[in-house]
Amino acid sequence: MRLAKYLAITGCCSRRAATRLIRDGQVIFNDRLANHVDSVTLIDTPEGQRCQEHVIVNGELIQAVEAKAYWLFNKAVGTDSRLLAELPNSLIHLLPVSPRLYPVGRLDKDSHGLLLLTNDGELTHQLMHPDFGHSKTYHVQVDRPFDEVFLANMAAGVSYKGVTTLPCTITRLDVDRYEIILTQGLNRQIRRMSHALGFKVIDLKRISIQSLQLGNLLEGSMRPLSSTELADLLASVAAN
Repeated sequence: MRLAKYLAITGCCSRRAATRLIRDGQVIFNDRLANHVDSVTLIDTPEGQRCQEHVIVNGELIQAVEAKAYWLFNKAVGTDSRLLAELPNSLIHLLPVSPRLYPVGRLDKDSHGLLLLTNDGELTHQLMHPDFGHSKTYHVQVDRPFDEVFLANMAAGVSYKGVTTLPCTITRLDVDRYEIILTQGLNRQIRRMSHALGFKVIDLKRISIQSLQLGNLLEGSMRPLSSTELADLLASVAAN
């Protein structure tokens, strides 16, 4: 198994993050700097699967593959999704010590709603990689009423900063509120799309990722996914 994939299944990080760590020289493989073609050999131990090779990431020895965990979190405005211990408002201060959980993607500090927390690096890779086109649904309020032209332009794709967004599904909720379903994950995409058309986003809430729904989970709270939620999520990912 390639080293980046192994790091992902241990729960250390996503596969994409593992690739970056290897590139940046932060992974030691058998007492040397790792490279992208390194592979590991998995063995079964009483603690779970682990590799025969000696792998260290950022000074930490990677132990056996951790049991997979999947949690739902309702992020509040002001919580920073980056796991940086030096930030007092970082999500890292809200996470349990065990299991080790990481957010699948980010919600910017000014946004709120659903975050999926997991140590399943393969699922994270599938949900985050743009080639898979998985859907995420948001409820958005802008600073003034909009017309049908705005909705049509948003749905068709908006150009800003040298990119044009993919077509998306958008539905009016109120005179100044809309629901938007994206299969693309550009940085601050909804805010920049709206701004390019002359509107400022004043509230942005993510309510679903694929089949996973935020529901009535209280803001700032988290819980494990039910077996049904997990099965539905995995099935929806596999279907794409």
